[in-house]
Amino acid sequence: MRIHRIDGLRSLSIYGDTDNSKISSFEIMNDFKLNMMPKLLQDHPELRFDFEGQAKDAEKTGKSMGQGFLIGLFGVFVILSFQFKSYLEPIMVMLAIPLAFIGVVWGHFLLGHSLSMPSMMGFISLAGIVVNDSILLVQYIRHHIDEGDEIHHAVVLASRERFRAVFITSLTTAAGLLPLLLETSLQAQIIQPLVISIVFGIFASTCLVLFMIPCAYVILSDFGLTRPHGSKS
Repeated sequence: MRIHRIDGLRSLSIYGDTDNSKISSFEIMNDFKLNMMPKLLQDHPELRFDFEGQAKDAEKTGKSMGQGFLIGLFGVFVILSFQFKSYLEPIMVMLAIPLAFIGVVWGHFLLGHSLSMPSMMGFISLAGIVVNDSILLVQYIRHHIDEGDEIHHAVVLASRERFRAVFITSLTTAAGLLPLLLETSLQAQIIQPLVISIVFGIFASTCLVLFMIPCAYVILSDFGLTRPHGSKS
């Protein structure tokens, strides 16, 4: 800790390192802003705070990633809309993305890691991965409906037929990342939150998609919002 002046103002710079296995710098900064900063400003109104280093870089990166994530979601929606010739079925396919976040949270909790910027990077990268299973499932549901199967029978057949392909695809992806997840070196620990997000997010999405997508399709059918692929509106 050192005291110096910046633009004539007496300044105090505080530096520190964090153990990411116990708490992230993001959580520390949030706790400081919510709890300690208001008390300090109440007692000393003349104080001013400026967050630099990792905190400032993380804020810029977070904003940039958020914008990129929204653009990516819009791009996925547009592509799926052309593919399915529908605006509801792409939304149903993209349900896999929030389902993957469930795995991200539980993965960090089970392995004792805090959510951090690499964790969010891993989750954002999942947006274009986990929808693949949903696309396969919805396509097979539509295929059976087009062949004249009743909706409830169609979703059961599609889930049964695509279970092996969906599960093996996710398993091989996770297996390829397993060495990084088990690595203990300092360099690997930096990106481990990203790997945790991808591995657990894929598994959670895979398991939940096989149940949620058929349920969502049946619900849309009950409201008369689905139709055979070959029919005309």
